[in-house]
Amino acid sequence: MKELNDLIGQIENNLPQWEKQNTTISHATVGWQLDHSLLVINGIIAQLVKSNPKDYQWRPNWKRIYIKLRNNIPRGKAKAPKQVRPAETITIETLQDKLRLAQNGLKMLESLPKNSFFTHPYFGDLNLKAAIWFLKLHTRHHLKIVNDIINKG
Repeated sequence: MKELNDLIGQIENNLPQWEKQNTTISHATVGWQLDHSLLVINGIIAQLVKSNPKDYQWRPNWKRIYIKLRNNIPRGKAKAPKQVRPAETITIETLQDKLRLAQNGLKMLESLPKNSFFTHPYFGDLNLKAAIWFLKLHTRHHLKIVNDIINKG
């Protein structure tokens, strides 16, 4: 859980750069990357909280296994689902609100049953442990893009 908290801290540290953009790296701004990451974190936590652990069933998933082995999400290969795409207009205030929600949500994860789950569009049902793995992987992926935008711009 410490790594996930550290990643949320990195999101917070990058908020002042939210308007920065480098189209050679991504057509999205730093703010878009951060907003998307926070939407994913908050959405997954909400699904974990409302899930019924009795309904969780592990199933093999080759896409999940492949990404777990790589421990990396390839850039530009998947499109964000509609529910986790940021709005046209991003403000520092909405980013800060979503950050606070994520910080509070992380505290809730510690008390959830191990078979709380959410359904990923490519990987299927992920229980709490797998969901935390995915949150770290996904957040690291977008923070790498953020760092590239900031440092190569």
